[in-house]
Amino acid sequence: MKKTLLAAGFAALMTTTAMADGIGVSMAKFDDNFLTVLRNGIQAQADTAGLQVQIEDAQNDVAKQLDQINNFIASGVSAIVVNPVDTSATQAMSDAAAAANVPLVYVNRQPVNIDSLPDNQAFVASNEADSGTLETIALCDNWAAEGKTEVNVYVMQGELSNQAAVQRTQDIYDVIEAGKCKVKINVIDQQTANWNRDEAQTLMTNWLSTGAAFDGVIANNDEMAIGAIQAMKAGGIDMATVQVGGVDATQDALAAMQAGELDVTVFQNAAGQGAGALDAATKLAGGEAVEQKVWVPFELVTPANVADYLAKN
Repeated sequence: MKKTLLAAGFAALMTTTAMADGIGVSMAKFDDNFLTVLRNGIQAQADTAGLQVQIEDAQNDVAKQLDQINNFIASGVSAIVVNPVDTSATQAMSDAAAAANVPLVYVNRQPVNIDSLPDNQAFVASNEADSGTLETIALCDNWAAEGKTEVNVYVMQGELSNQAAVQRTQDIYDVIEAGKCKVKINVIDQQTANWNRDEAQTLMTNWLSTGAAFDGVIANNDEMAIGAIQAMKAGGIDMATVQVGGVDATQDALAAMQAGELDVTVFQNAAGQGAGALDAATKLAGGEAVEQKVWVPFELVTPANVADYLAKN
């Protein structure tokens, strides 16, 4: 039976009675600030539990990631943890693991086959229906506090093949359509910067070159928000005149917030997701039942509470 668990924290996930060795982990890519924290969370949980993990970098290549999973299966691992490169390509991964009867746990990025996972597969992440919603409403409140009734914004999207990017963008429009924003939002343009700071800086520079008046940037993640900030600062924009939001609450983002440059972010417990995913994989390998969907709550971060999050990632 499919079940959903709303997890308030991961203290209970840090211990397990199941024993397992040789858990294979395939990360979408190592060169990403948020995913680095997630990967470190997996390793920390493995060290705490005395487990052996083999963590590999798929280098954002779907074919390479599938090869890694097949190699894990062939080498006889007890379980597999996957942070998918492309969330629309997870069916083949699930099928390969299921055929070999090897437990598999997806982490952070929601697989396309989320509602048809086999009994020995699970998903650990945060509910993306909340991330962009929290971000957008907070920005709306800030604009309203400034006395604005209508704003023009740019939207920066993550990789379009990624469910989180699609959902976080949809969250913006859901907030608008549901009347949850205290001001009228006009989206001037939205484009992908692929979660990347450098690409976001280039994209923002291009937008600035149009000369269009704007009130802020809503980015699907902090890296893109920071890239946008760098471009605006280089372009002579006074950061006090615009609102910028992101998601993840990375250390770089928190520093930008302390500097008065980033206005809103949303904490996603990367280390908790990593620990929870490895815990679920360990339990499945030991024949224990686990919840198939484990949601780690998002938390809004603003200058008012930023100090509370400096030590969390």
